[in-house]
Amino acid sequence: MTASENLLPLLRRYFDSDPVAAAHSLESLSEEDALSALKEIPADLAARIFPHLELTTAAALLKDLPADLLPPIVEKLDPQQSASILTHLDAQARERFVLNLPAKLKKSIQEYLAYPEDSAGRMMITSMLSFHEDLQVKDAVNKIRLLAQKQYPSSYAYVVDNTNRLAGVINMRDLMLASPEASLSSVMRREVFAVNCFMDREQIADELGRRKFFAAPVVDAEGRLLGIVKAEKLIKGIQEEATEDLQKMFGAGGDERAFSTVRFSLGKRLPWLFINLVTAFAAGAVVACFEGIIAKITVLAVFLPIVAGQGGNAGAQSLAVVMRGLVMREIRPKESWKLVFKEGFVGLINGILIGAVTAGVAWLWQGSPMLGLVVALAMMVNLVAAGLAGAGIPLLMKQMGFDPAQSSNIVLTTVTDIVGFFSFLGFAVLFQEYLI
Repeated sequence: MTASENLLPLLRRYFDSDPVAAAHSLESLSEEDALSALKEIPADLAARIFPHLELTTAAALLKDLPADLLPPIVEKLDPQQSASILTHLDAQARERFVLNLPAKLKKSIQEYLAYPEDSAGRMMITSMLSFHEDLQVKDAVNKIRLLAQKQYPSSYAYVVDNTNRLAGVINMRDLMLASPEASLSSVMRREVFAVNCFMDREQIADELGRRKFFAAPVVDAEGRLLGIVKAEKLIKGIQEEATEDLQKMFGAGGDERAFSTVRFSLGKRLPWLFINLVTAFAAGAVVACFEGIIAKITVLAVFLPIVAGQGGNAGAQSLAVVMRGLVMREIRPKESWKLVFKEGFVGLINGILIGAVTAGVAWLWQGSPMLGLVVALAMMVNLVAAGLAGAGIPLLMKQMGFDPAQSSNIVLTTVTDIVGFFSFLGFAVLFQEYLI
């Protein structure tokens, strides 16, 4: 019987009785030594410790493990842990890992990885230093030395508990001054700022700027450490996000740049200009239906752009609020109708107040109280429609699977123009005997 065969029963008892301690023992070794140890034991023993490994270590070991050891290991992992490990792997190792996943687990992992476009989960990096809290200082220092040539230099290391939940942060100075025999939990700082993986980049940037941090850890809903976001990446991302959303709202491509080719720019803009042309003709057709009343009362033409313009501005306000709510994931699908109703009610109040002021101006200017009433009623109707459309258009586009930012402003302007023209001229027709 060989020495390794003699040690196997002892290893099995160790891994069976205390898999957490066994996992932490592997973490204190170099990657090469830990990998050699795993190769010497049966797959079922290796599978017992992986759920207790720190994510960076687990990913590093899975990347180089023999293929026959992977299936029993990944089957022991829960979907959240598998998804977190997956983000720490390079493309080749990720493909190899996914091939060994059961179909049900693969589907669950996809749900965990579906972070919103501009969320912390999409922007985070997984190259970070993290250790379990019961690891001794001397083991952490040795591990940092082993990793120094493979990872970016960092002034901080993050500390997690046995379930990989973020427990604290430790800076290198505190680590070097601590007793070698002390545990990290006695040295770490427990008051640590972290961002949720679904937090929007603008909110993260505000928080980091206020605290003057250059980076922050990213955690999931249960507080498990996933990665870090860096301030320098956020600043660049915010600039790109702001310009892309602005371009989309006004019918330009989100990926168009100042020096994009003429052909590319035409391809992005021309389709929406044609759509805008169609909608402009629709608004013009409404005015054409009332040519007779405009010919009789020419002063109506003066107030048409006022009513339509106020509707467009009010709708843009609602659109901006709803777009932010969608990006921040503040709007639940079941509560969409409440938001539309709320924006419609705000439009009604604004319409009454703005309509009253406009009516007074029309009365004093033209000497006709009835013209003031017509303008006030049209303003109220159009601002209600603007609120409903400003909230409803992006929500409807999202429900249909389209980008809510994509030319919402063009559609909104069309709605407010048509409703504004129709309501103002329609009320003028109803009260024309008092206006002539």
